[in-house]
Amino acid sequence: MQTEAQNQTTQETRPVGAVAASDKTATTTDAASPYRVIRRNGKLTHFDASKITVAMTKAFLAVEGGNAAASRRIHETVAHLTEQVVDSLCRRLPDGGTIHIEDIQDQVELALMRAGEHKVARDYVLYRERQAAKREAETARKGGKKAESALNVTLADGTRRPLDEARLHKVIAEACEGIDNVDAERVVQDTLRNLFDGIPEKDVGQAMAMSARVLIEREPNYTFVAARLLLDTLRSEALGFLAGHFDSATQEQMAARYAEYFHAYIHRAAELELLDEELTRYDLARLGAALRPERDRQFTYLGLQTLYDRYFIHSDGQRIELPQAFFMRVAMGLAINEVDREGRAIEFYDLLSSFDFMSSTPTLFNSGTLRPQLSSCYLTTVPDDLDGIYGAIRDNALLSKFAGGLGNDWTRVRGLGAHIKGTNGTSQGVVPFLKVANDTAVAVNQGGKRKGAVCAYLETWHVDIEEFLELRKNTGDDRRRTHDMNTANWIPDLFMKRVAQEAEWTLFSPNETPDLHDLVGQEFEARYTAYEAKAARGEMKVFRTIKAVDLWRKMLGMVFETGHPWMTFKDPCNLRSPQQHVGVVHSSNLCTEITLNTSNDEIAVCNLGSINLARHVSAAGLDTAKLERTITTAMRMLDNVIDYNYYSVPQARRANLRHRPVGLGIMGFQDALYKQRLPYASLEAVEFADRSMEAVSYYAIQASSRLAEERGRYPSFDGSLWSQGILPIDSIDRLAEGRRGYLEVDRSQSLDWTDLRERVKTHGLRNSNTMAIAPTATISNICGVSQSIEPTYQNLFVKSNLSGEFTVINPYLVADLKQRDLWDDVMVNDLKYYDGSVQPIDRVPADLKALYATAFELDSRWLIEAASRRQKWLDQAQSLNLYMAQPSGRALDNLYKLAWVRGLKTTYYLRSMGATHAGKSTVVEPTQSSHTRQYSADTVKSATLVAEQGEGPKVCSILEPDCEACQ
Repeated sequence: MQTEAQNQTTQETRPVGAVAASDKTATTTDAASPYRVIRRNGKLTHFDASKITVAMTKAFLAVEGGNAAASRRIHETVAHLTEQVVDSLCRRLPDGGTIHIEDIQDQVELALMRAGEHKVARDYVLYRERQAAKREAETARKGGKKAESALNVTLADGTRRPLDEARLHKVIAEACEGIDNVDAERVVQDTLRNLFDGIPEKDVGQAMAMSARVLIEREPNYTFVAARLLLDTLRSEALGFLAGHFDSATQEQMAARYAEYFHAYIHRAAELELLDEELTRYDLARLGAALRPERDRQFTYLGLQTLYDRYFIHSDGQRIELPQAFFMRVAMGLAINEVDREGRAIEFYDLLSSFDFMSSTPTLFNSGTLRPQLSSCYLTTVPDDLDGIYGAIRDNALLSKFAGGLGNDWTRVRGLGAHIKGTNGTSQGVVPFLKVANDTAVAVNQGGKRKGAVCAYLETWHVDIEEFLELRKNTGDDRRRTHDMNTANWIPDLFMKRVAQEAEWTLFSPNETPDLHDLVGQEFEARYTAYEAKAARGEMKVFRTIKAVDLWRKMLGMVFETGHPWMTFKDPCNLRSPQQHVGVVHSSNLCTEITLNTSNDEIAVCNLGSINLARHVSAAGLDTAKLERTITTAMRMLDNVIDYNYYSVPQARRANLRHRPVGLGIMGFQDALYKQRLPYASLEAVEFADRSMEAVSYYAIQASSRLAEERGRYPSFDGSLWSQGILPIDSIDRLAEGRRGYLEVDRSQSLDWTDLRERVKTHGLRNSNTMAIAPTATISNICGVSQSIEPTYQNLFVKSNLSGEFTVINPYLVADLKQRDLWDDVMVNDLKYYDGSVQPIDRVPADLKALYATAFELDSRWLIEAASRRQKWLDQAQSLNLYMAQPSGRALDNLYKLAWVRGLKTTYYLRSMGATHAGKSTVVEPTQSSHTRQYSADTVKSATLVAEQGEGPKVCSILEPDCEACQ
């Protein structure tokens, strides 16, 4: 799924106090410096670090005197402290900018205190107070009036006019209206302090937003203030473009102007060939009247800035699209083929603008445009000939151009040393072609919106597998490395059994074993062992026999070292596929949540969107009635993508129209747990994962069946598992039969599925596949919730992505700490010091430590258990990141074996902490309540399995505290 893989690779997080090496652009100079200092009268001067040195030296001399010994120490200490002050300023403004003189003096105070120079710091503070008293006395002498700052703004044409302070006060007051614990006057004063005489008019709005933004770490609600102030800039930009001159409106004024603006925007964007002319033929008056301007106020700063930077329609860099127009534009595109276009567009708009559901990034990018490529991901299988290989790479380029994420199956390409009949030579293997695919993804970067991205899959029996494992290493021959491409192992169950049995494993070249690529389960095992027998008889030309455990250890080692290749499992993806009657799943996609058939004639396509689970949960639990309504509309939107979509290659169009797969997922899972006061590391959370996914599965299948009644079943329905009344929960039996004992999956259910089975058999489905849980790294930011099924990364950190750096703080934690009178500056500083963790902070109560344990403080087995409960309801898969503070070979071995035994189809990134942070981590083992103990005794079995062939893999579950397999 392109959306999310892109963001997995372009987003970084770091503790709030950390400094990246690239940030240290400190300058101590003059006119060449990218920094300017705002003086108290609003005038600008050049930044000169020597003035900091002089001021601190005077403070030291006043305290310590000027003898030779003291002078030497003072010189060295002041030089070091000056560097610290400059570095701290550069952290705040890594690209240069303006700094108020008071901010510089604040940093000097902090530097002196942190260095333990308390007497000097005290003298410096007293000096500042004396100077402030002098200024106040001067103000009193002049009749109590402060000196006029005489701030002017510079207009676009170069002329100047006085700053409209009255409007500034009004906009900031409006931004703070209705938000608890924020201070409009503080934002006003901070803004004025950061303005300078002659500031460009367009930068005033940015200064307002930045003044609120820096307060977020102490009060999360300032994120809404900052977003509303950013919105003021956006309104001026969009309205000004349409008017042809500077135009602005407050939120209150915009409520009356939105409909008029919307009509003008649609027509102007169509004239500029930014939108499809067909959008102008809607009843724009009706749609404009349906807009909800008040929903502009629900964005967080990160969410709105992300939309501003990457999603809103622009002309020559100037945004002309406001948030509600954006959501309506997307909805209009999705409703373009509906009979009642306006009615459906309004229905879709209400779902998007409420944040109850969000379409995937390609849909948001391109709906309503001249090239409506709305699908998220494409899966291809690469043939074993030059025409096929370079045709597949060409397809990659065309699909990537319009925001598609790619998963390529390379297993058919013959291995190193295999014979080439046409030239009577030997093959260089699959790796050189992967290098070309890697460089193509870099070259086709989707018009600068985000990098192209692709994931290569290779089956574990391929003779090039060991070199494939090393593609992401930073050492070795760079011509045989793919630093920009993701990689994934496509692992047959037989390999995992051989690992468990500590048996041997044979590697083959696919030109000699072509049928293995399409075989699964018992058929694969039979044919594979037959090839092994041929190899033993000397009837195979290219093969190699190794210990399965040795290859497994190398796979784990590379995951630990490089994060790749990811672990994905071939047999669960196929044995549980509802479409196994028409083909084979040869790989997953870019983010490992899509499991669709591919062939020479069909490139699998999936269209994604995610339910915001947090919007369907309260302290009382899941609102199933609302969830059903949301899913009914969301599935219609996803199905509409298929017919409206722009296809850049014919194989994709053919596959999508024949099978019509969609992938409805979830996001905000962690928020939903917070609302119910459930720690992620608890059996109650695992149970919620089960029951919530069961409800999503039920209503998604139901909605697709109703669409089939209205629009007709998908063309390849007959013969599918669906047509036999076999739903995802039922398909587990097929996996169990194929595994013959290597499976331990909870089968519990709470809904009555009997009637739904009959409905599906009778009326069919509109979509061959209905569900997939994508990472949602960006659309969750837009909605202001935790991404996908992820636990909280940290409770306080800086997120870096294509839109800049953003302080992210956990508002649920802050609310709880406030309720217990624990939220203060000391707590903020403690969170910074401990990288957002509450575990080492003594005054945080134990129940809050359990509730707010972060990703690296959880035992990853909890993630596996919750994922297993979801997987039983999914007809596709889920993007499952795993976190380990301090990975070890034994822990990784256990974790990935547990994932396989629990029936997972795929896993995604393995994330580990740097050595400098690992020591601060604490693995949270939640105490078990009486309810938990009863649950464990009644329903949980050991994951240490014994198969028919012998002993199964030694893995231990978090639910089995007495298991000794990994202690």
